[in-house]
Amino acid sequence: MVAASSVAAVVMGLGALFIRMKAAKKPTSARKIILPPLFMSTGALMFLFPMFRVTPLELLEAAAVGCVFSLLLMKTSNFEIRGQDIYLKRSKAFPVILMTLLVIRIIGKLVLSASIDVGQLGGMFFILAFAMILPWRLVMYKKYHTLKQQLPSQPMPITEKTAF
Repeated sequence: MVAASSVAAVVMGLGALFIRMKAAKKPTSARKIILPPLFMSTGALMFLFPMFRVTPLELLEAAAVGCVFSLLLMKTSNFEIRGQDIYLKRSKAFPVILMTLLVIRIIGKLVLSASIDVGQLGGMFFILAFAMILPWRLVMYKKYHTLKQQLPSQPMPITEKTAF
């Protein structure tokens, strides 16, 4: 079970890396920044089932590790203005950081699976991932919003209502 979930994590990590690289080629928007954590939040429904529930200490530990990991992602996520649009800057460090975090996560899962039930461990790693993504995306949104205010004003199209 642990090996299968580790392989799935590697596949998802590579998928996230390719999606991020592809996203840098298109303008970004507030919606593209905010929606991933909202979609991920539905995963919290797993805690309705007793096998995934964690203790308060496990929750705090997982959230703290996730917040620490998010600091690295925050440092490598920046935006730039190109013309009238805002783009995510490509970072050479981002793929290395993402893969390093993935390796640390897999090693942690292998070590912890000996002492923590698989269901609880799944819950802890969901909390870790959510606590990593949410602050990262909030910081990205703040950076995006700051740049959006710096965009040059778009000329207002002339219509019958705006003409004298």
